[in-house]
Amino acid sequence: MEVLINIKEIITVQEALDFIQAPECGGEVIFAGTVRNHTKQREVLKLYYECYEAMAISEMQKIAGQVQEKWDIQKLVMLHAVGDKYPGDIAVVIAVASAHRGIAFDACEYVIDTLKETVPIWKKEFFADGEIV
Repeated sequence: MEVLINIKEIITVQEALDFIQAPECGGEVIFAGTVRNHTKQREVLKLYYECYEAMAISEMQKIAGQVQEKWDIQKLVMLHAVGDKYPGDIAVVIAVASAHRGIAFDACEYVIDTLKETVPIWKKEFFADGEIV
């Protein structure tokens, strides 16, 4: 399995798509998580993402290893943004390529759920009323 893992200020779906495309892969699943303009009926101005990069990369590599054990995946991408992100900006991209779509969907869902639970990437929410959470 080929893996691309990156944490940087600007990430794109195109970067993930370019990496996963392969003639042997009939199933390509891409998840892009974007910043919403509201949370619990409160207007969000921006999010700020920060991380402990070495540990975050290590945890993302662990997730890739788990995926390789569970599914027959040819390519996997995990990209996460850091810094200020505004409504509509992409914060995370997960992409999976396999011979068949079902496997790709299952693996993609597993990766995003596990990443959110285990990878040390933190966000601060900045609300229109001035509160920062």
